[in-house]
Order: sequence, then C-alpha cells, then structure tokens
Amino acid sequence: MTQINFTLDSEQIQDIISNSGANDLAKQMLTTIFNQLMEKERDEYINADNYSRVDERVSSRNGYYERSYTTRIGRLELIIPRTRDGEFSPSVFERYQRNEKALLATMLEMYVQGVSTRKVSKVVEELCGASVSKSFVSTLTRELDSMITSFLNRPLERNYPFIFSDVLYIKVRENQRVLSKAFHVILGINDLGERELLSFSVSDTESYDSWKQLYTSLIDRGLTGLKLVISDAHKGEVTAIRDVFGGVAWQRCQVHFMRNVFDKLPRKNTETIRDELKVLFKTDNIEIARSLKNSIVERYSEKYAKMTECLDEGFEDGFQYCSIEETNYSRLKSTNMLERVNSEIRRREKVVRIFPNEQSALRLIGAVLIDIHEGWQSSSRQYINFTEATKKWLD
Repeated sequence: MTQINFTLDSEQIQDIISNSGANDLAKQMLTTIFNQLMEKERDEYINADNYSRVDERVSSRNGYYERSYTTRIGRLELIIPRTRDGEFSPSVFERYQRNEKALLATMLEMYVQGVSTRKVSKVVEELCGASVSKSFVSTLTRELDSMITSFLNRPLERNYPFIFSDVLYIKVRENQRVLSKAFHVILGINDLGERELLSFSVSDTESYDSWKQLYTSLIDRGLTGLKLVISDAHKGEVTAIRDVFGGVAWQRCQVHFMRNVFDKLPRKNTETIRDELKVLFKTDNIEIARSLKNSIVERYSEKYAKMTECLDEGFEDGFQYCSIEETNYSRLKSTNMLERVNSEIRRREKVVRIFPNEQSALRLIGAVLIDIHEGWQSSSRQYINFTEATKKWLD
C-alpha cells in the first residue's frame, strides 16, 4: 500500500474521509494527501527520483493536469501527474472511488424515488456540491452494474481447495414494504494459500435452492480442486454442499458449533464443564479431541443430556479440518474470515440502512467486497502457508 513521508497511508485516508465534516480545512488536507499519494505513485512507476539518470527508468515526468474529484465531504480540485509515455494512470484512490460511487448511487436512487428522508437529501447535495440529474444517476449505476456483472461472471482459473460461505441479512424496500433479504457470500483459499472473493448474491431467504444455484455457478465458472467447504450448519446449505460437491468434506464452523453446545448448558454453576469444553475446542489433534469428547460425554451424559447429545452428534463435522494432516490449519476450522468481511459490510451498509431495491444492495455491498478482494490480491502475504505435504496433496 502506498505510504508517504508523513505516515498517512490509504487506510488512514479512508478514516479521515469517513469522519471529516464538509469544511475547507478537511478539503485542503485531503487535496494535499491525494496529490502527494499520486506523486509518490508516479515516482514508483517511473522507477527513478527527480533528475536521476538510471538505466531502470521507465519514463519521465511530463507535468500535471487538473481534475475535479467528488468525495463525501465535497468536491476536491486535484492536480494529476503525467508521464511522457502517456501510460501512467494514478490508482491510489480507485477503490475508494468505486465504493464512493456505489454509496452515492444508492443514496441518489433513494432521493430520486422519493423514499429518502430530509437528511438523505441533504447528504446528496453535500456529496455532489450541487443538484444532480436522473441521467447522472443512470450513468453511475450502469458503470457499477457492469463492473459487478463482470466480476461475478469471471472464470475461476486457479484451483480452490477451500471455500467459506455465509449469509448476512439486510433490509430492502420492495412493493412499499421493508423486507429482510439474505446476502450470500463465498470466499476461497486458492492453491497458493491466498484469499479470494469468489461470489455473492441476494435472495429472499437462505435456502437449499439459493445455495445450490450459487454453488453450481462456481462449477460453471471453472471451480476445481475443492477439498473442504467451511460453513454454518444451515440444513439447506449443507444439503446443497453435498449435492453439488460430491466427495468433498464439510467443516462445520467450530465457533458456531461451540456456541450451540454451550447454549445447552445452564447459565449457573457450570464453570468446570465449560472449561473442559474450551480445552476440547482448542485441540487440533483428532485422536486427542475424540478422547476428550468421549470422556465428556461419558461423565456428563446424565447431568447435561442435551449438551452431550449436541456435542456427540456434531463432533465429527466440527473437527473435519484436523482429521488429516493436509488440512490441519486453524484458519480452516471456522468462518471467522467471513465474519471479519461481514463486519466491514455492516460498517458501510449502516449508512444506507434500507436499500431501495436488490440491485442497489448488490451494487454497494459488491463494491465493498471487490475492494476487499483487490486488497488481498495486491498483498504479498499468504493467508495460509501450506506445508510440503499439503502442496503434494493439492497437486
């Protein structure tokens, strides 16, 4: 991630933008930050400092041009650096711009359709600095819709041995009513150990049909090499996994499973058994875990019958990740990676609260998800460092 000498990086800039008011000081500060970031990016593109003569130089500086850039705190007048070869294009704020367009388009739809509050109307004027036309809204939405469609239909060219799936519920206006809709998200770990966003969709509810359609679309796009699916224990989803991905193991999210087990215990005077269960769920050796589970079931089956029944019934699915050496990675035992993504979605979604339609939800949340995906793609860090045994197994 680009970082300039006064130690403000892109995440800090996003935070400033989110929390600043519409005032001249904030605009001036942001203008300075964006200009310096673009200058730094041009230096990196050219691969040479000012007045430096080195063989590694890609191009040379060729002045600047002015460009207006609309943000949540108003319009900024930026100075965009150019290179002599004409190939340089600043990208430091592209992902921010996409998210901003998605949020702006959603708010504008609310404004145009007459379903917004006075506050939303005021925010729209602040965002744009002036009144906007329906054609401007259409231009924004067409651009974003095309981007979302292209991303969701892109071919999957690597192997994805592990995928994570989950649902969060959002509010969408439909036929004069506000309904709860299921937003499905699927993430993957590719054969290099890197995270990727694979797909997302909106449905009326989480069901066998909604999951089957989404999983089948992954197969149609070229999903190969799948070994393990990590998800919650929703019956429709689990059935869809088994029907679409024959011969693939299923890992029940261990965090959700542990909560289910704990919920079967009384709230008072159960500290001892709770501590024993915590030790069990921290164990990543399958034989030791089975022994601990059997001991707990044997000793507490009469006193805590519902808890031991739940534990015994769900144990094997909850410990699939450590059943063989090749998949024994703690990051595969739960959907925690998705939970962190969901929290980022919630942070942006609360600005809108109620989406005017399903497409608007796809547009805004999709832009946020693609932003996260591109952040993972640009990172040099692996999410999972595979052992040699795993690498051979995946081959």
